[in-house]
Amino acid sequence: MREKLLQRGELHGGYHVEMETIHRRNAKRLREIIAEIGYPTISKVGEAASNSAWLIVQHAIGEPQFMQDCYQLLLDNIMDINLANLAYLHDRIQVFKSKPQRYGTQLSSCGSIYPMEDKNAINSLRSTMNLLPLNPKEMNKIEDVKRIPFLDQENDTYNEWRKKLAG
Repeated sequence: MREKLLQRGELHGGYHVEMETIHRRNAKRLREIIAEIGYPTISKVGEAASNSAWLIVQHAIGEPQFMQDCYQLLLDNIMDINLANLAYLHDRIQVFKSKPQRYGTQLSSCGSIYPMEDKNAINSLRSTMNLLPLNPKEMNKIEDVKRIPFLDQENDTYNEWRKKLAG
């Protein structure tokens, strides 16, 4: 669907209703799976299926409470998940709340790396989550925490939607 929307020039400036429909349907099915077996960890469903479950959560951006609930489930199962998935979900939730991220996985609407909790510790933190280090060029693209209010004003449509999701 994403490719079709891109080809039609319809994937920009917010959350397309067709993408939201798919994401909500996927989240609904994942909720059913979680109700049956708990979070789909690597030992329960295999690495590929566990990663697919995380991808559903990561894209369930219209359901912030579901994202936060799944983040807690990932924490509860930290020894049986892909740690990089936990890092990405943590950062996405933080960015939606206009808070600094920890692992540098999320970009601002202008393409720079959204502000960090601790820029100096970024690569050691990334290492603990099985993420590759940022190179010097990427490090220079990390926005300063003081710029969060300005970043939040750069793209009104995106940021209105993002703040709505953060609750």
